[in-house]
Amino acid sequence: MKTLYVRIVAFFILITICSALISLLIANAYYTHKLRYYNEQEAIQIGLTIRDLYERSPGLKFDDYVTHIADIGFQIYAVNEQMEGVMYGAPFRHTEFDEANIKHVLSGGSYAGMLKQKGFLPILGYFENSLRNTTGLPVQVDGQTYALFVRANLEQQIGEVRILLGLLMGFAFLISIVLIIILTRYIVKPLKELKAATHKIASGNYSLKLDMKRKDEFGELAQDFATMAQSIKRLDDMRQEFVANVSHEFQTPITSIQGFSQAIIAGKMSDEEKQRYLHIIYEESKRLSSLSKQLLTLAALDNEMQTAQFSSFRLDEQIRQILISLEQQWTNKELTIELHLPEIVIQADEQLLYHVWFNLISNSIKFCRNADHIDIHVNAGKELVVTVTDTGPGISEDELPYIFDRFYKEDKARGRNKPSGSGLGLSIARKIVELHSGSITVQSIPNQKTTFTVKLPFW
Repeated sequence: MKTLYVRIVAFFILITICSALISLLIANAYYTHKLRYYNEQEAIQIGLTIRDLYERSPGLKFDDYVTHIADIGFQIYAVNEQMEGVMYGAPFRHTEFDEANIKHVLSGGSYAGMLKQKGFLPILGYFENSLRNTTGLPVQVDGQTYALFVRANLEQQIGEVRILLGLLMGFAFLISIVLIIILTRYIVKPLKELKAATHKIASGNYSLKLDMKRKDEFGELAQDFATMAQSIKRLDDMRQEFVANVSHEFQTPITSIQGFSQAIIAGKMSDEEKQRYLHIIYEESKRLSSLSKQLLTLAALDNEMQTAQFSSFRLDEQIRQILISLEQQWTNKELTIELHLPEIVIQADEQLLYHVWFNLISNSIKFCRNADHIDIHVNAGKELVVTVTDTGPGISEDELPYIFDRFYKEDKARGRNKPSGSGLGLSIARKIVELHSGSITVQSIPNQKTTFTVKLPFW
Protein backbone atom coordinates (compact mmCIF):
# COMPACT_ATOMS: atom_id res chain seq x y z
CA MET A 1 0.00 0.00 0.00
CA LYS A 2 1.37 3.39 -0.98
CA THR A 3 1.52 5.71 1.99
CA LEU A 4 0.73 9.41 1.76
CA TYR A 5 4.45 10.13 2.33
CA VAL A 6 5.46 8.04 -0.70
CA ARG A 7 2.72 9.64 -2.79
CA ILE A 8 3.80 13.19 -1.88
CA VAL A 9 7.49 12.44 -2.55
CA ALA A 10 6.64 10.84 -5.90
CA PHE A 11 4.35 13.77 -6.71
CA PHE A 12 7.05 16.37 -6.01
CA ILE A 13 9.69 14.41 -7.95
CA LEU A 14 7.26 14.20 -10.86
CA ILE A 15 6.74 17.96 -10.63
CA THR A 16 10.52 18.49 -10.71
CA ILE A 17 10.93 16.27 -13.78
CA CYS A 18 7.96 17.83 -15.56
CA SER A 19 9.28 21.32 -14.77
CA ALA A 20 12.64 20.40 -16.29
CA LEU A 21 10.98 18.99 -19.42
CA ILE A 22 8.70 21.99 -19.81
CA SER A 23 11.67 24.33 -19.36
CA LEU A 24 13.53 22.37 -22.06
CA LEU A 25 10.58 22.71 -24.43
CA ILE A 26 10.34 26.45 -23.78
CA ALA A 27 14.08 26.88 -24.32
CA ASN A 28 13.84 24.78 -27.50
CA ALA A 29 11.02 26.93 -28.82
CA TYR A 30 12.97 30.12 -28.04
CA TYR A 31 16.10 28.70 -29.71
CA THR A 32 14.17 27.57 -32.78
CA HIS A 33 12.37 30.86 -33.37
CA LYS A 34 14.96 33.35 -32.08
CA LEU A 35 18.50 32.09 -31.53
CA ARG A 36 19.07 29.52 -34.28
CA TYR A 37 19.04 32.04 -37.14
CA TYR A 38 21.11 34.49 -35.08
CA ASN A 39 23.73 31.79 -34.29
CA GLU A 40 23.92 30.77 -37.91
CA GLN A 41 24.49 34.38 -38.98
CA GLU A 42 27.29 34.64 -36.43
CA ALA A 43 28.85 31.40 -37.73
CA ILE A 44 28.66 32.71 -41.32
CA GLN A 45 30.28 35.98 -40.25
CA ILE A 46 33.10 34.05 -38.56
CA GLY A 47 33.57 31.97 -41.73
CA LEU A 48 33.68 35.14 -43.86
CA THR A 49 36.24 36.68 -41.54
CA ILE A 50 38.42 33.57 -41.71
CA ARG A 51 38.19 33.55 -45.53
CA ASP A 52 38.77 37.30 -45.97
CA LEU A 53 41.77 37.27 -43.66
CA TYR A 54 43.37 34.50 -45.71
CA GLU A 55 42.58 36.06 -49.09
CA ARG A 56 44.04 39.40 -47.95
CA SER A 57 47.29 37.77 -46.84
CA PRO A 58 49.16 36.79 -50.05
CA GLY A 59 51.92 34.21 -49.64
CA LEU A 60 50.29 32.70 -46.54
CA LYS A 61 50.29 28.93 -46.68
CA PHE A 62 46.72 27.65 -46.49
CA ASP A 63 47.52 24.57 -44.35
CA ASP A 64 49.45 26.60 -41.79
CA TYR A 65 46.75 29.29 -41.68
CA VAL A 66 43.87 26.85 -41.23
CA THR A 67 45.84 24.90 -38.62
CA HIS A 68 46.36 28.07 -36.55
CA ILE A 69 42.67 28.99 -36.89
CA ALA A 70 41.70 25.49 -35.66
CA ASP A 71 44.07 25.83 -32.71
CA ILE A 72 42.19 28.86 -31.37
CA GLY A 73 38.94 26.90 -31.02
CA PHE A 74 37.50 25.78 -34.35
CA GLN A 75 36.92 22.56 -36.22
CA ILE A 76 37.55 22.89 -39.97
CA TYR A 77 37.02 20.63 -42.95
CA ALA A 78 38.53 21.79 -46.26
CA VAL A 79 37.65 20.05 -49.55
CA ASN A 80 39.24 20.82 -52.92
CA GLU A 81 37.73 20.47 -56.37
CA GLN A 82 38.89 16.86 -56.60
CA MET A 83 36.67 16.13 -53.54
CA GLU A 84 39.75 15.53 -51.41
CA GLY A 85 39.11 16.67 -47.84
CA VAL A 86 41.35 17.44 -44.86
CA MET A 87 40.21 18.01 -41.26
CA TYR A 88 41.88 20.52 -38.98
CA GLY A 89 41.55 20.80 -35.23
CA ALA A 90 39.61 18.35 -33.07
CA PRO A 91 38.09 15.55 -35.14
CA PHE A 92 34.38 15.50 -35.91
CA ARG A 93 32.46 12.83 -34.02
CA HIS A 94 30.10 12.27 -36.95
CA THR A 95 31.52 12.59 -40.47
CA GLU A 96 28.50 11.51 -42.52
CA PHE A 97 27.96 14.29 -45.04
CA ASP A 98 26.10 14.64 -48.32
CA GLU A 99 28.50 15.34 -51.23
CA ALA A 100 25.84 17.55 -52.77
CA ASN A 101 26.48 20.08 -50.04
CA ILE A 102 30.19 20.10 -50.86
CA LYS A 103 29.56 20.55 -54.56
CA HIS A 104 27.10 23.35 -53.82
CA VAL A 105 29.76 25.26 -51.85
CA LEU A 106 32.47 24.58 -54.49
CA SER A 107 30.16 26.10 -57.08
CA GLY A 108 30.04 29.36 -55.07
CA GLY A 109 27.12 28.71 -52.76
CA SER A 110 27.05 28.52 -49.00
CA TYR A 111 25.93 25.91 -46.45
CA ALA A 112 24.04 26.70 -43.21
CA GLY A 113 24.08 23.52 -41.13
CA MET A 114 22.23 24.91 -38.10
CA LEU A 115 19.24 25.90 -40.19
CA LYS A 116 19.01 22.42 -41.67
CA GLN A 117 18.67 20.70 -38.30
CA LYS A 118 15.47 18.72 -37.95
CA GLY A 119 13.93 16.72 -35.14
CA PHE A 120 11.81 17.14 -32.05
CA LEU A 121 14.44 19.19 -30.15
CA PRO A 122 16.57 21.29 -32.53
CA ILE A 123 18.28 22.89 -29.52
CA LEU A 124 20.18 19.66 -28.94
CA GLY A 125 21.61 19.95 -32.46
CA TYR A 126 23.46 23.10 -31.41
CA PHE A 127 25.90 20.92 -29.48
CA GLU A 128 26.15 18.21 -32.16
CA ASN A 129 29.78 17.56 -33.10
CA SER A 130 29.28 16.62 -36.76
CA LEU A 131 30.07 17.83 -40.26
CA ARG A 132 26.45 18.53 -40.97
CA ASN A 133 26.42 21.05 -38.11
CA THR A 134 28.95 23.36 -39.81
CA THR A 135 28.90 26.52 -41.89
CA GLY A 136 30.29 26.16 -45.41
CA LEU A 137 31.87 28.88 -47.65
CA PRO A 138 33.96 28.78 -50.82
CA VAL A 139 37.55 30.05 -50.56
CA GLN A 140 40.20 30.56 -53.26
CA VAL A 141 43.52 28.82 -52.57
CA ASP A 142 46.31 29.26 -55.16
CA GLY A 143 43.79 29.70 -57.95
CA GLN A 144 41.73 26.69 -56.88
CA THR A 145 38.35 26.73 -55.12
CA TYR A 146 38.05 24.99 -51.78
CA ALA A 147 34.89 24.30 -49.78
CA LEU A 148 35.66 25.40 -46.23
CA PHE A 149 33.35 24.03 -43.50
CA VAL A 150 33.80 25.65 -40.10
CA ARG A 151 32.32 24.89 -36.68
CA ALA A 152 33.18 26.41 -33.32
CA ASN A 153 34.75 23.75 -31.09
CA LEU A 154 32.37 24.11 -28.12
CA GLU A 155 34.23 21.52 -26.09
CA GLN A 156 37.35 23.66 -26.30
CA GLN A 157 35.69 27.07 -26.02
CA ILE A 158 33.13 26.41 -23.31
CA GLY A 159 34.00 22.90 -22.17
CA GLU A 160 34.57 23.89 -18.54
CA VAL A 161 31.37 25.94 -18.53
CA ARG A 162 29.39 22.97 -19.84
CA ILE A 163 30.82 20.73 -17.13
CA LEU A 164 30.09 23.38 -14.51
CA LEU A 165 26.51 23.82 -15.72
CA GLY A 166 26.06 20.05 -15.87
CA LEU A 167 27.30 19.65 -12.31
CA LEU A 168 25.19 22.58 -11.17
CA MET A 169 22.00 21.17 -12.72
CA GLY A 170 22.73 17.61 -11.62
CA PHE A 171 23.44 18.54 -8.01
CA ALA A 172 20.46 20.91 -7.99
CA PHE A 173 18.21 18.03 -9.07
CA LEU A 174 19.68 15.59 -6.54
CA ILE A 175 19.56 18.13 -3.71
CA SER A 176 15.96 19.01 -4.57
CA ILE A 177 15.00 15.32 -4.35
CA VAL A 178 16.80 14.94 -1.00
CA LEU A 179 15.09 18.07 0.34
CA ILE A 180 11.72 16.80 -0.93
CA ILE A 181 12.24 13.49 0.88
CA ILE A 182 13.26 15.25 4.12
CA LEU A 183 10.79 18.14 4.12
CA THR A 184 7.87 15.93 3.12
CA ARG A 185 8.30 14.19 6.46
CA TYR A 186 7.65 17.55 8.09
CA ILE A 187 4.47 17.93 6.03
CA VAL A 188 3.23 14.41 6.73
CA LYS A 189 4.11 14.42 10.45
CA PRO A 190 0.97 16.28 11.63
CA LEU A 191 -1.16 13.98 9.47
CA LYS A 192 0.42 10.98 11.17
CA GLU A 193 -0.37 12.58 14.52
CA LEU A 194 -3.99 13.05 13.44
CA LYS A 195 -4.09 9.44 12.27
CA ALA A 196 -2.84 8.28 15.67
CA ALA A 197 -5.41 10.54 17.31
CA THR A 198 -8.23 8.92 15.31
CA HIS A 199 -7.13 5.50 16.60
CA LYS A 200 -7.17 6.86 20.17
CA ILE A 201 -10.66 8.28 19.68
CA ALA A 202 -11.83 4.99 18.15
CA SER A 203 -10.60 3.19 21.27
CA GLY A 204 -12.45 5.65 23.51
CA ASN A 205 -9.47 7.78 24.54
CA TYR A 206 -10.32 11.45 24.01
CA SER A 207 -7.24 13.02 25.61
CA LEU A 208 -5.28 14.19 22.58
CA LYS A 209 -1.93 15.95 22.33
CA LEU A 210 -1.84 17.81 19.04
CA ASP A 211 0.30 20.72 17.86
CA MET A 212 -2.29 23.49 17.79
CA LYS A 213 0.28 26.31 17.86
CA ARG A 214 1.03 26.06 14.15
CA LYS A 215 -0.15 29.10 12.19
CA ASP A 216 -1.24 27.18 9.12
CA GLU A 217 -3.95 24.82 7.89
CA PHE A 218 -2.53 21.95 9.95
CA GLY A 219 -2.82 24.07 13.09
CA GLU A 220 -6.43 24.91 12.24
CA LEU A 221 -7.11 21.25 11.46
CA ALA A 222 -5.60 20.21 14.80
CA GLN A 223 -7.79 22.73 16.63
CA ASP A 224 -10.90 21.56 14.78
CA PHE A 225 -9.94 17.95 15.43
CA ALA A 226 -9.51 18.60 19.15
CA THR A 227 -12.87 20.38 19.21
CA MET A 228 -14.43 17.43 17.38
CA ALA A 229 -12.89 15.00 19.89
CA GLN A 230 -14.35 16.97 22.77
CA SER A 231 -17.73 17.05 21.03
CA ILE A 232 -17.59 13.28 20.54
CA LYS A 233 -16.59 12.82 24.17
CA ARG A 234 -19.42 15.05 25.30
CA LEU A 235 -21.85 13.20 23.04
CA ASP A 236 -20.60 9.86 24.33
CA ASP A 237 -20.95 11.03 27.93
CA MET A 238 -24.44 12.35 27.22
CA ARG A 239 -25.38 9.13 25.47
CA GLN A 240 -24.27 7.09 28.44
CA GLU A 241 -26.14 9.44 30.72
CA PHE A 242 -29.13 9.20 28.42
CA VAL A 243 -29.15 5.42 28.66
CA ALA A 244 -29.14 5.72 32.43
CA ASN A 245 -31.84 8.41 32.32
CA VAL A 246 -34.03 6.47 29.90
CA SER A 247 -33.63 3.36 32.03
CA HIS A 248 -34.69 5.42 35.02
CA GLU A 249 -37.51 7.09 33.08
CA PHE A 250 -38.85 3.71 32.06
CA GLN A 251 -38.15 1.97 35.34
CA THR A 252 -39.88 4.57 37.54
CA PRO A 253 -43.32 4.47 35.90
CA ILE A 254 -43.08 0.72 35.41
CA THR A 255 -42.36 0.27 39.10
CA SER A 256 -45.25 2.57 39.97
CA ILE A 257 -47.62 0.74 37.63
CA GLN A 258 -46.57 -2.63 39.05
CA GLY A 259 -46.92 -1.45 42.64
CA PHE A 260 -50.31 0.18 42.26
CA SER A 261 -51.58 -2.68 40.09
CA GLN A 262 -50.66 -5.18 42.82
CA ALA A 263 -52.43 -3.01 45.39
CA ILE A 264 -55.56 -2.91 43.24
CA ILE A 265 -55.41 -6.68 42.68
CA ALA A 266 -55.09 -7.24 46.43
CA GLY A 267 -58.37 -5.34 46.81
CA LYS A 268 -57.63 -4.01 50.28
CA MET A 269 -58.53 -0.39 49.60
CA SER A 270 -61.43 1.97 49.34
CA ASP A 271 -63.02 2.95 46.03
CA GLU A 272 -61.50 6.40 46.41
CA GLU A 273 -57.98 4.96 46.78
CA LYS A 274 -58.62 2.60 43.88
CA GLN A 275 -59.58 5.54 41.63
CA ARG A 276 -56.48 7.46 42.71
CA TYR A 277 -54.23 4.46 41.97
CA LEU A 278 -55.83 3.99 38.56
CA HIS A 279 -55.25 7.67 37.79
CA ILE A 280 -51.58 7.32 38.73
CA ILE A 281 -51.27 4.22 36.52
CA TYR A 282 -52.86 6.17 33.66
CA GLU A 283 -50.47 9.13 34.06
CA GLU A 284 -47.42 6.87 34.26
CA SER A 285 -48.49 5.00 31.14
CA LYS A 286 -48.80 8.37 29.38
CA ARG A 287 -45.22 9.17 30.38
CA LEU A 288 -44.03 5.87 28.91
CA SER A 289 -46.00 6.47 25.73
CA SER A 290 -44.64 10.00 25.34
CA LEU A 291 -41.04 8.88 25.83
CA SER A 292 -41.46 6.02 23.36
CA LYS A 293 -42.95 8.35 20.76
CA GLN A 294 -40.06 10.80 21.14
CA LEU A 295 -37.51 8.03 20.68
CA LEU A 296 -39.31 6.72 17.61
CA THR A 297 -39.66 10.22 16.15
CA LEU A 298 -35.95 10.97 16.61
CA ALA A 299 -34.95 7.60 15.12
CA ALA A 300 -37.18 8.25 12.08
CA LEU A 301 -35.72 11.73 11.59
CA ASP A 302 -32.16 10.43 11.94
CA ASN A 303 -32.69 7.65 9.42
CA GLU A 304 -34.50 10.03 7.02
CA MET A 305 -37.54 7.79 7.25
CA GLN A 306 -39.63 10.82 8.22
CA THR A 307 -40.45 13.13 5.32
CA ALA A 308 -42.35 16.39 5.42
CA GLN A 309 -45.93 16.14 4.17
CA PHE A 310 -46.64 19.71 3.07
CA SER A 311 -50.13 21.13 3.30
CA SER A 312 -51.73 24.54 3.83
CA PHE A 313 -52.86 25.46 7.35
CA ARG A 314 -53.34 28.45 9.64
CA LEU A 315 -50.20 28.87 11.74
CA ASP A 316 -51.83 31.31 14.16
CA GLU A 317 -54.66 28.83 14.83
CA GLN A 318 -52.18 26.02 15.42
CA ILE A 319 -50.32 28.02 18.09
CA ARG A 320 -53.59 29.02 19.75
CA GLN A 321 -54.63 25.35 19.92
CA ILE A 322 -51.38 24.52 21.69
CA LEU A 323 -51.94 27.29 24.22
CA ILE A 324 -55.45 25.98 24.86
CA SER A 325 -54.13 22.45 25.42
CA LEU A 326 -51.57 23.83 27.91
CA GLU A 327 -53.96 26.25 29.57
CA GLN A 328 -54.02 24.43 32.88
CA GLN A 329 -50.20 24.55 33.18
CA TRP A 330 -49.81 28.25 32.50
CA THR A 331 -52.87 29.31 34.48
CA ASN A 332 -51.66 27.35 37.50
CA LYS A 333 -48.47 29.45 37.43
CA GLU A 334 -50.42 32.65 36.79
CA LEU A 335 -48.32 33.35 33.70
CA THR A 336 -49.03 36.25 31.37
CA ILE A 337 -49.20 35.22 27.71
CA GLU A 338 -48.84 37.93 25.09
CA LEU A 339 -49.56 36.97 21.49
CA HIS A 340 -48.65 38.68 18.21
CA LEU A 341 -50.29 36.25 15.78
CA PRO A 342 -51.45 37.72 12.50
CA GLU A 343 -53.73 35.54 10.43
CA ILE A 344 -51.31 33.62 8.24
CA VAL A 345 -51.51 30.49 6.06
CA ILE A 346 -48.29 28.54 5.44
CA GLN A 347 -47.20 25.50 3.45
CA ALA A 348 -45.53 23.00 5.80
CA ASP A 349 -45.97 19.72 7.63
CA GLU A 350 -48.69 20.60 10.15
CA GLN A 351 -48.11 17.62 12.41
CA LEU A 352 -44.33 18.00 12.61
CA LEU A 353 -44.42 21.77 13.23
CA TYR A 354 -46.97 21.15 15.98
CA HIS A 355 -44.19 19.28 17.83
CA VAL A 356 -41.87 22.29 17.45
CA TRP A 357 -44.28 24.91 18.83
CA PHE A 358 -45.54 22.54 21.54
CA ASN A 359 -42.00 21.85 22.72
CA LEU A 360 -40.92 25.50 22.79
CA ILE A 361 -44.07 26.75 24.51
CA SER A 362 -44.29 23.89 27.03
CA ASN A 363 -40.60 24.39 27.90
CA SER A 364 -41.20 28.08 28.54
CA ILE A 365 -44.15 27.27 30.76
CA LYS A 366 -42.25 24.55 32.59
CA PHE A 367 -39.23 26.69 33.38
CA CYS A 368 -41.03 29.97 34.06
CA ARG A 369 -41.50 31.06 37.64
CA ASN A 370 -44.89 32.08 38.98
CA ALA A 371 -46.24 35.30 37.44
CA ASP A 372 -43.59 35.33 34.69
CA HIS A 373 -44.31 36.51 31.15
CA ILE A 374 -44.31 34.65 27.81
CA ASP A 375 -44.38 36.44 24.44
CA ILE A 376 -45.11 34.59 21.18
CA HIS A 377 -44.50 36.59 18.02
CA VAL A 378 -45.01 35.62 14.37
CA ASN A 379 -43.67 37.76 11.53
CA ALA A 380 -44.04 36.90 7.84
CA GLY A 381 -41.72 38.76 5.47
CA LYS A 382 -39.25 37.23 3.05
CA GLU A 383 -39.14 34.38 5.53
CA LEU A 384 -41.35 33.20 8.38
CA VAL A 385 -39.96 34.14 11.81
CA VAL A 386 -41.50 32.75 15.00
CA THR A 387 -40.10 33.79 18.39
CA VAL A 388 -41.00 32.42 21.83
CA THR A 389 -39.69 34.58 24.67
CA ASP A 390 -40.06 33.93 28.38
CA THR A 391 -38.86 35.85 31.44
CA GLY A 392 -37.76 32.72 33.26
CA PRO A 393 -34.37 32.02 34.89
CA GLY A 394 -32.66 31.85 31.49
CA ILE A 395 -29.79 29.68 30.27
CA SER A 396 -26.16 30.24 31.19
CA GLU A 397 -23.72 31.18 28.45
CA ASP A 398 -21.79 27.95 28.98
CA GLU A 399 -24.90 25.86 28.37
CA LEU A 400 -26.14 27.65 25.23
CA PRO A 401 -23.91 25.80 22.70
CA TYR A 402 -25.31 22.45 23.87
CA ILE A 403 -28.98 23.22 24.37
CA PHE A 404 -29.96 21.53 21.07
CA ASP A 405 -27.74 18.48 21.60
CA ARG A 406 -29.71 15.30 21.85
CA PHE A 407 -29.79 13.63 25.24
CA TYR A 408 -29.01 17.01 26.78
CA LYS A 409 -31.19 17.55 29.83
CA GLU A 410 -32.75 21.00 29.79
CA ASP A 411 -33.09 20.99 33.54
CA LYS A 412 -29.30 21.33 33.75
CA ALA A 413 -29.55 24.68 32.08
CA ARG A 414 -32.69 25.92 33.74
CA GLY A 415 -32.07 24.61 37.24
CA ARG A 416 -32.10 21.16 38.76
CA ASN A 417 -35.13 21.91 40.83
CA LYS A 418 -37.20 22.06 37.66
CA PRO A 419 -39.14 19.13 36.20
CA SER A 420 -36.95 16.77 34.21
CA GLY A 421 -37.50 15.92 30.57
CA SER A 422 -35.97 13.29 28.33
CA GLY A 423 -33.50 15.70 26.78
CA LEU A 424 -34.85 14.97 23.30
CA GLY A 425 -37.43 17.72 22.75
CA LEU A 426 -35.18 20.47 21.42
CA SER A 427 -33.14 18.01 19.39
CA ILE A 428 -36.32 16.78 17.71
CA ALA A 429 -37.45 20.37 17.17
CA ARG A 430 -34.19 21.25 15.42
CA LYS A 431 -34.43 18.16 13.21
CA ILE A 432 -37.97 19.10 12.17
CA VAL A 433 -37.00 22.71 11.42
CA GLU A 434 -34.01 21.56 9.36
CA LEU A 435 -36.32 19.17 7.51
CA HIS A 436 -38.22 22.32 6.46
CA SER A 437 -34.93 23.99 5.33
CA GLY A 438 -35.12 26.39 8.27
CA SER A 439 -33.07 27.24 11.35
CA ILE A 440 -33.65 27.46 15.09
CA THR A 441 -31.51 29.54 17.47
CA VAL A 442 -31.60 30.61 21.08
CA GLN A 443 -30.50 33.74 22.94
CA SER A 444 -30.64 34.05 26.70
CA ILE A 445 -29.80 36.53 29.44
CA PRO A 446 -29.70 34.69 32.79
CA ASN A 447 -32.46 35.77 35.19
CA GLN A 448 -33.96 38.05 32.55
CA LYS A 449 -35.23 36.29 29.44
CA THR A 450 -34.76 33.50 26.93
CA THR A 451 -35.76 33.75 23.26
CA PHE A 452 -36.06 30.86 20.81
CA THR A 453 -36.20 31.98 17.15
CA VAL A 454 -37.41 29.73 14.35
CA LYS A 455 -36.89 30.85 10.75
CA LEU A 456 -38.62 29.00 7.91
CA PRO A 457 -38.87 29.63 4.16
CA PHE A 458 -42.15 31.40 3.48
CA TRP A 459 -44.00 30.02 0.47
